[in-house]
Amino acid sequence: MVAVIKTGHSLQRILNYNENKVKEGKAQCIGQGNYPMEPHQMNFTMKYNRLTRQAGLNTNVTRNSVHISLNFDITEKDLENEKLMRIASEYMERIGFGKQPYLVYQHHDAGHPHIHIVSVKIQADGRRIDMQNIGKNQSEIARKLIEKKYGLVVAGSDNTAVHKKGSLLLSKAVYGRSDTRRTVATIVNTIVPDYKYTSIHELNAVLRLYNIMADRGTEKSRVFKNKGLMYRILDDKGNKVGIPIKASAIYSKPTLAFLEKQFVINETSRSKFKVRIKNAIDHRLSGAGTFDLTKLCFELEKEGIHPVLRRSDTGQLYGITYVDHTTKCVFNGSALGKPYSAKGILERCDISETKEMQIKTSPEIFKGKSNNINYNSESRTDLNILEEGAFVLTRSENTSDFMPKQFRKRKKKRGNSNNK
Repeated sequence: MVAVIKTGHSLQRILNYNENKVKEGKAQCIGQGNYPMEPHQMNFTMKYNRLTRQAGLNTNVTRNSVHISLNFDITEKDLENEKLMRIASEYMERIGFGKQPYLVYQHHDAGHPHIHIVSVKIQADGRRIDMQNIGKNQSEIARKLIEKKYGLVVAGSDNTAVHKKGSLLLSKAVYGRSDTRRTVATIVNTIVPDYKYTSIHELNAVLRLYNIMADRGTEKSRVFKNKGLMYRILDDKGNKVGIPIKASAIYSKPTLAFLEKQFVINETSRSKFKVRIKNAIDHRLSGAGTFDLTKLCFELEKEGIHPVLRRSDTGQLYGITYVDHTTKCVFNGSALGKPYSAKGILERCDISETKEMQIKTSPEIFKGKSNNINYNSESRTDLNILEEGAFVLTRSENTSDFMPKQFRKRKKKRGNSNNK
């Protein structure tokens, strides 16, 4: 079982999200906690008012909504509503939300069984529930106890389809297969809060593994000048396809301003994990025998470290970014030191730059852009296990595929510009 906890400013938004799923036939409200009646006896207003009245006991807390998803392995499709409610009730009790009002929804729109829980962090006496590190502490303890008690597939084990070798298993985005906005939001809402990166470039090293990228536009574009940010779907060659999705239109609001704050926080929090990647590289390159770049990358992937290679138009390697799925940290090679940069790795692999340029570039590497090489076909196959991605927490209500005016390219006028 994997638990994902989100907080937000709008109780109405998260309740609307789940209730709209019910209307679409993609979800069912299977139970409640600390409500005066059962869900089928209440309309939307009654459900909403119970939450807002408790939130109103402390108006100083603006980020008062809590949205939790409990995700189970794809093999656990026989979980009945009664058992799901027992799991939800025990989980909420163990993380300190046992006395809070909450609603439980079972969703049927993903490849794995999962439930969503809507609650509020303000207690009956007006005090705020401290959620600092709740995911690493109370939630982890609750998860392990519940997995053992109910015989659930253990998150992180070889048998689970939700986690394997520390990596979140999401399907790569495929344009046209499903709603663009929803596909982008699913992947972005999973990657952005979980990984530690210090630049758009490092974030894109992870997102590109799922055919998504964060795009600021060109320096002369209106989006760039206004410090905006869009998220795009990429095809298998790394080309942008479909309409761009504005960051502000995604539920978690992963805007440039938000990311820049994360850059500062992540710079400190990820520093202690540098040694893991460096040791993994040093261990392999200091052993007997010679290592080429492909073999090194293959061996690193066994440790959950995915090297993302960047090549020039001529096929020359000019950059490496390491994505550690185990610690959820992303490091540009130069951030680890010269021996771990592209040039340093080539020298340590005993490959001259001239010789390396002659190595035939894999068809999966598109020129001049960052992409992943399929060194481990088994791990890459695993990425397609969860249909349309896991951990779907939110979806923007406006899903029409239109091209905003500011993103449209202006058509060039033909003929002599002096002619009027």
